[in-house]
Amino acid sequence: QVQLVESGGGLVQSGGSLRLSCTGSGRTFSSSNYAMGWFRQAPGKERELVASIRRSGSTTYLDSVKGRFTISRDNAKNTMYLQMNSLKPEDTAVYYCAADKLVIVTSTPDYWGQGTQVTVSS
Repeated sequence: QVQLVESGGGLVQSGGSLRLSCTGSGRTFSSSNYAMGWFRQAPGKERELVASIRRSGSTTYLDSVKGRFTISRDNAKNTMYLQMNSLKPEDTAVYYCAADKLVIVTSTPDYWGQGTQVTVSS
């Protein structure tokens, strides 16, 4: 059974930083075999893909976070990270990590984490 576990969420003031981590586990799981990404969902809004990283290491970002967020991965640790700087109140959401067997992260990945709350106060 594969599990993705997020950590690192919390409450931060506007302009602050947080680093999210997502670690995969399970006998058959190896993050190097997956495209991985971070989604977020704010109250009353649809879930959106914030950042993704392919197996090749290439990355994509939501326009509103470009230049502020950085996604990375350490396959030796089966872990993905999201460094979030210059946080804004509109970044407040539950953040979910995801792993997809396809080349890119789709809206229906193979595995989801349980989510971690990020709250940015003004």
